[in-house]
Amino acid sequence: MSTGEVFLHTAQAFLPRLVELRRDFHRHPELSNAEHRTQARVADELRGLGVEVQTGVGGTGVVGVLDPTGEAAGESRGGAGSPRPCVALRADMDALPIQEENDVPYRSQVPGVMHACGHDFHMAALLGAAMLLAARREALPGPVKFIFQPSEETVSGARRMIEDGVLDAPPVDAIFGFHNVPLLPAGQVALKEGPTMAAVDTVHIDVVGAGGHGGIPQRTVDPIVAASALVLALQTVVSRGVDPLEAAVVTIGSFQAGTASNIIPDRAQLAGTVRTFNPAVRDLAEAAIRRVAEATVAAFGARAEVRYERVVPAVRNEAVMTRIARQAAAGLLGDEAIREAQMTTGGEDFALFLERVPGCYLSIGSGDPEGGPVAPWHSSRYQVNESALAVAAAVMARTALLALKELRRA
Repeated sequence: MSTGEVFLHTAQAFLPRLVELRRDFHRHPELSNAEHRTQARVADELRGLGVEVQTGVGGTGVVGVLDPTGEAAGESRGGAGSPRPCVALRADMDALPIQEENDVPYRSQVPGVMHACGHDFHMAALLGAAMLLAARREALPGPVKFIFQPSEETVSGARRMIEDGVLDAPPVDAIFGFHNVPLLPAGQVALKEGPTMAAVDTVHIDVVGAGGHGGIPQRTVDPIVAASALVLALQTVVSRGVDPLEAAVVTIGSFQAGTASNIIPDRAQLAGTVRTFNPAVRDLAEAAIRRVAEATVAAFGARAEVRYERVVPAVRNEAVMTRIARQAAAGLLGDEAIREAQMTTGGEDFALFLERVPGCYLSIGSGDPEGGPVAPWHSSRYQVNESALAVAAAVMARTALLALKELRRA
């Protein structure tokens, strides 16, 4: 039996325990910044494996370090070519404000809160990877750091964990993350080098006019009319400002104005999201939005106040670490189970880790192998194929081991 087959066979033996953990997390979901029970449960599981644990990282995050020498808390000895490289694996922890509609024994016990994106799956799978690696502790070429991140849904947890030093002591030389994909059958993995998920920016535009009586509009500067024109004009930022071979999205998702049918208000408020992959296109989009907003509403005698926030960069998988992850997954599942990931305009704050450390973000199938219908992420009927827990655990553990060996040789 090959090393990959041993990993997968052992992970499958752990599957009942991983299902139990996933269902426990699912019954007790917690929203972003409030993952207190989750934090305690994850920490207890890691300690039971002999992993050094730190809680409260980035608020409610958990960091575990599995070190073959027991020296994980010491000074740095890592780095490419070092005898002591460190590889990190990350899972997210938070749930969503959704009322679950699934009629299952382990349905959410928290009204209005549900693990509808599979973070319960991610935590259980990463704990499975920790089980696999802890059983091989003496054979590890260096420490493995398990990062359980809070507040991914609010795109704030990764930044706070980084500020709290999650990539230090010992310093991380490579990092890998993953997300379950219900549209990808269980037993398959998708990944690609380069950009895979979009940069996420938020724009708020206040259109300031001069309100008055709805029946006497000539004595006002109507911000609703100006803002309406602006919504349409902003569609040209992409269609006439971005190279057709590049990808970008500008969406105005909120338009707030007025309190009564016969009153022209002083102000209209727009809010939207901007998605890009290329940093140059990101710069272009921000500049164009500011220019179009100011010029368009000025034509109506109004004024635009633009607040543009760069939330997270694009997820960009580094070439060497992507090759390692692909090799690990193929060694477990066979080349035929590996797919080229499709780029998506969804965002992920795992990108903040990848800005600082080379790594790769994988898509791991959690759908019906027979291709049956599945509910999408963020659905009140969202479910995962729990057999994929063993696959995810084995892929992540094997990836960490191969990355440690590669970094040690480099």
